[in-house]
Amino acid sequence: MGLYKIDDGKCKRDGICVAECPLRLLEMKDASSTPTPVEMAEQFCIRCGHCVAVCPHGAFSLTEMKTEDCPPVKGNMFLGIDQVEHFLRSRRSIRTYLDKEIERDKLDKLINIARYAPTGSNSQQVKWLAVGSRTGVREMAGLVADLIRHMIAEKHPMTERYRMPGMVKAWESGLDPICRNAPGLVIAHAPKDYAMAQTDSAIALTFLDLAAPSFGLGTCWAGFFMMAASHWPPLQRALALPEGHACFGAMMIGYTKYKYHRLPLRKEADISWR
Repeated sequence: MGLYKIDDGKCKRDGICVAECPLRLLEMKDASSTPTPVEMAEQFCIRCGHCVAVCPHGAFSLTEMKTEDCPPVKGNMFLGIDQVEHFLRSRRSIRTYLDKEIERDKLDKLINIARYAPTGSNSQQVKWLAVGSRTGVREMAGLVADLIRHMIAEKHPMTERYRMPGMVKAWESGLDPICRNAPGLVIAHAPKDYAMAQTDSAIALTFLDLAAPSFGLGTCWAGFFMMAASHWPPLQRALALPEGHACFGAMMIGYTKYKYHRLPLRKEADISWR
């Protein structure tokens, strides 16, 4: 059974799928023929679904991606330019959360939206670890605090720049400057030897970050946690990621406690035109 399925009755021979295939794996012998895969197409196909998505006639399917299983694009749901600008400018890093646990089904839905983020060659190698309780996040943050104490003892140059002695003092007083008492933490991990792991994970977490407000949730990149996950064996053991995987990004997440009422300013874009 071949990978590509084209409904001859629906196909209009317009060549759109041929033009849009990222790897040029489709061809048309002449203007009246239906598209056909080139030699070795199935071996090189990355299963991105462009051919299925771009056909306006619903004529194209892959064996594992049938046309009828792919929902249609709804033009009336696209945001206008002003809406997009407002949406992106109103995005905030949230560090103050309600004392409320995140429902697992809600977090699951959010992550399942973020999984549609683009990945290198559609490899989809980003995996997820969700810590869904404030207690669990606090335990992880405690391991990060241990690394910070170690860095202070070793007189690491980062300790003064990031005022780490004050962080330890705050932690020991019951505060949490590491994960901000967040009720949840979402970690993106991928194979260490995958060249695009860092980029793909960052894009996936950005999708999650931008989608979170629709769920009433706020997020913040967990920078100190990410640093520790890369270098601190006790935290790496606690994460217990699959063999060969590493953490390539993490976000605190929880119900936003306060609303924001203004769009703060930023520097003008520094653009070089060629």
